Amino acid sequence: MEIPDKQYFKIGEVARLLDEPPHVIRYWESEFPAIKPKRAGTSQQRLYRREDVELFWGIRSMLRDRGYTLAGARKVLRREDDEAAREGVGTGGEMVTVPRDALRAIKDGLTALRETLAEKGRLSD
Repeated sequence: MEIPDKQYFKIGEVARLLDEPPHVIRYWESEFPAIKPKRAGTSQQRLYRREDVELFWGIRSMLRDRGYTLAGARKVLRREDDEAAREGVGTGGEMVTVPRDALRAIKDGLTALRETLAEKGRLSD
C-alpha cells in the first residue's frame, strides 16, 4: 500500500486506502486505544495521522490476511507497545519510565562534562 505524503487523512481517505468501509474504520478505532484521531473544525471530523493509517494497515493485515481475531490483534499490538517501552521508545508521545539510577548516571555524566568544559574554558582564557 502506498500512503500519500500528507500529515492528516480524513476517514474516507483511510477507508479508500484500506479498501474498508468507514464504519469499519470507526469500529477499529473504538477497539484499539492506540488510535486517537484529531478532531477538527465545528463538525469535529476525524483526522488521522500517517502513523494511525500505518497502524490501521497492520490491523487490517492481521484481521483480513492472517486470520487474527480482534483480541489477538490487540494482544500483538500491546506486546509491541510493551517492547517499545522497555527499549525506551515512546509509541505515541506518552511518557516513558526510566529507572532512577539510570537518570542519576546521566546527570553525573552531564555534570562531569560541564565541569570539563568549564575547565577547558578557563584554560583558554
